[in-house]
Amino acid sequence: MYRRVNSGGFIVLTTLGIVIVMALFTWVMYGMAQQVFKMTDVMVELNQSFKSMVSTQTSMAGDMHAMRLDMAQMRQNTANMDQSVALLGREVGGMSTSVTRMSGAMQQLNASMAKMTYDVGRATYAVSNPMSYMWGKAFPF
Repeated sequence: MYRRVNSGGFIVLTTLGIVIVMALFTWVMYGMAQQVFKMTDVMVELNQSFKSMVSTQTSMAGDMHAMRLDMAQMRQNTANMDQSVALLGREVGGMSTSVTRMSGAMQQLNASMAKMTYDVGRATYAVSNPMSYMWGKAFPF
């Protein structure tokens, strides 16, 4: 009923079982070590990506700051341009008024020139035909 524990076959089977269990354990541990090694590589790459991302974000923050300053300057320039356009509008309105006045003055000058031309023509006629001028143009010459 009782067997001897230190018999040759039992020791061989027990040792073989321990070796198989240890081989399986070693194989599982080796697979886990490979996965840890891959995970370490992925984490190193992730760290490099984070460093690159931080550098890009720092550069982007500087660019955004410069863009904000440029936009503030552009807003100021636009306000100045708005004032200049309003001033230009007032100046053009004044110029329109001046052109209207000048047009009226030119009409008066034209009327004066017409009257003067008429008077010069009559004076020339009087000088060239004094007799006609004296007797009210009774003679045809």
